[in-house]
Amino acid sequence: MNTEKLICEVYKSPKHEGMYLYVRKSDAMTKVPEALLERFGTPKPAMVLLLTADKKLARADTEKVMASITKSGYYLQLPPPKDEEMQAVNLKNSKINL
Repeated sequence: MNTEKLICEVYKSPKHEGMYLYVRKSDAMTKVPEALLERFGTPKPAMVLLLTADKKLARADTEKVMASITKSGYYLQLPPPKDEEMQAVNLKNSKINL
């Protein structure tokens, strides 16, 4: 049983709907690259979470989030693809008719 715990703060992007940054609460934004912050915009605090391996997140794999925060200092959650973007992906992934 994995008992690792991580207190993280989640920030919302003011520029991109559905884009979030997860960081260790004690580190805040200190480990997020400047180039990413420029693209992300001024981070808006969204919530503070206690992450554990058995905690479920709505749109991210908790273990991947924790591993990324531990290794890189942050985890970037991208917005889900829009319906028309998903249709384009599905067309590209469809089987070729022979």
